Amino acid sequence: MGSRELKSKFHSVGAIDWDRRLFDELIPLPDGTSYNAYLIKGSEKTALLDTVDPTKEEELVAHLKELDIERIDYVVSHHAEQDHSGAIPRILKDHPEAKVVTNPKCKSMLMDLLHISDDKFTTVDDRETLSLGDKTLEFLYTPWVHWPETMSTYLREDKILFSCDFFGAHLATNDLFVKDKALVYESAKRYYAEIMMPFRAPIRKNLEKIKDLKIEMIAPSHGPVHDEPEFIFDAYRDWVSDQVKNEVVLPYVSMHGSTKRMVDHLAEALTERGIEVKQFNLTATDIGELAMALVDAATVVIASPTVLVGSHPAAVYAAYLANALRPKAKFASLIGSYGWGGKMADQITGMLSNLKAEMLQPVLVKGHPKDEDFRSLDRLADEILRKHKEQKLC
Repeated sequence: MGSRELKSKFHSVGAIDWDRRLFDELIPLPDGTSYNAYLIKGSEKTALLDTVDPTKEEELVAHLKELDIERIDYVVSHHAEQDHSGAIPRILKDHPEAKVVTNPKCKSMLMDLLHISDDKFTTVDDRETLSLGDKTLEFLYTPWVHWPETMSTYLREDKILFSCDFFGAHLATNDLFVKDKALVYESAKRYYAEIMMPFRAPIRKNLEKIKDLKIEMIAPSHGPVHDEPEFIFDAYRDWVSDQVKNEVVLPYVSMHGSTKRMVDHLAEALTERGIEVKQFNLTATDIGELAMALVDAATVVIASPTVLVGSHPAAVYAAYLANALRPKAKFASLIGSYGWGGKMADQITGMLSNLKAEMLQPVLVKGHPKDEDFRSLDRLADEILRKHKEQKLC
């Protein structure tokens, strides 16, 4: 697919990656992704906003040739990560007159990552502007969405926010603009959960920073362009708020069936009490689905058997992930079985230090659960219900 015109003098020249299924060798990409780059032709100067992943640089070059671009004056780099910056060296080779426009922190990172020489940069301050003649770029520092150097660009005359990873979605689609809102919502929520959730507080500040701008279009670095920006604004306001839902996320692993019996009993007990339960078998789960569930849930309960006196490695990973993503869950607990003892409770509790969650009494049983153990699970369900009612969730 070639370059596409979003508005007069404004083209999308990035690349769609239909086949990529893993990002950062960690994050599943069930729907592929895109690396969005945008070209703005002003009456005096031409600017390229971001580039593409190095694997797709030939597509970017081809799109620029389609538009007969003979000169690029500025390459605006919003974020140093290589899926956006990786083709900058090629663009500078083809357009030696171009300057890389970015903030000082991003400049330093680009010099380290891509070995771009100091003389190729023009650095800008927060709220500084750059004229392309009849078009004005205003640069906005938006740190920690999701790296410390990230910034956005506001095209004043057209009221377009080029937001980089902010408001993005890993989604390969031929749609230039958002058409299937349900699909884009799920992709954007997965993207937020996996990448943005640890930075809820900075994101709230950045939402506040841009709220007075007249924004008619948001052009992110991944996924389709938002021509109805309130759709994604509303979603982000919900995700970064402190509001949780009457939900329990229950990631589990079971080796010989004992822990699974406990999981099934607790899930049924919670459901009977009107609490939605989202179970995840950690030996088969798409980790992105688990991350998405963590965005809204009031409670997280990790279920694991004991392996060599500790939790099963899959449960350890789930605890590590939850701790790293810092969801807004209010409560957490642990259930599971053991053979001869261990330190599973201390291990998992210690790994959840980043969660601002109240730890509820774990239910750990020796061997296969007995009637009294199921009663303990019922008591845990009662406690979770009581806590959710205190939060006015049910």
